[in-house]
Amino acid sequence: MKKSIVGEKINTLCTDKNISMAELAERSGLTTDQIELIINSDTVPSLSALMKIARALGVRLGTFLDDSNELGPVIHKQTETSEPASFSSQLSTSNSHLDFFSLASSKSGRHMEPFIIDIKPAGSHEPILSSHEGEEFIYVLKGSVKINYGKETYLLNSGDSIYYDSIIDHLVSTSNDEPAQILAVVYSPF
Repeated sequence: MKKSIVGEKINTLCTDKNISMAELAERSGLTTDQIELIINSDTVPSLSALMKIARALGVRLGTFLDDSNELGPVIHKQTETSEPASFSSQLSTSNSHLDFFSLASSKSGRHMEPFIIDIKPAGSHEPILSSHEGEEFIYVLKGSVKINYGKETYLLNSGDSIYYDSIIDHLVSTSNDEPAQILAVVYSPF
């Protein structure tokens, strides 16, 4: 995913809906600076922020991830490779550590977003939790992950899973200095 595509889609949607950047910031709960960072940055700094923007604009998250119109079933073969969408878990330009590989990018009108996500160790920064409407299901495929959820912390290993309401502040990261891989299904109502 390139900044020009995401930025263009946000700008086009705002123009089509006659929404100013200030109004988008207010509707999404983000600051105008955060919106501008998302539009102008080389990486999308936060999946949570992008979900809030999608909600504020009345579109599904996939609007920013694909341009498909497939109405029937979509099959993703293991041999198919695609460019990942790289996000960080925070509103920062220095923390890209989540690579999302969409498993249903060609399905139009979907309400769930299934991904294989490669998680890289985040480094030594203070974690910042985020929240958005919806639910998430995570199944650990490889490695070990740490889920900060509200005031609780959960450690999950390969084969473990968690299902939670994403309106609660949360953060998914590796639990050590080794990369991990998860299957995540994100549901975001709109």
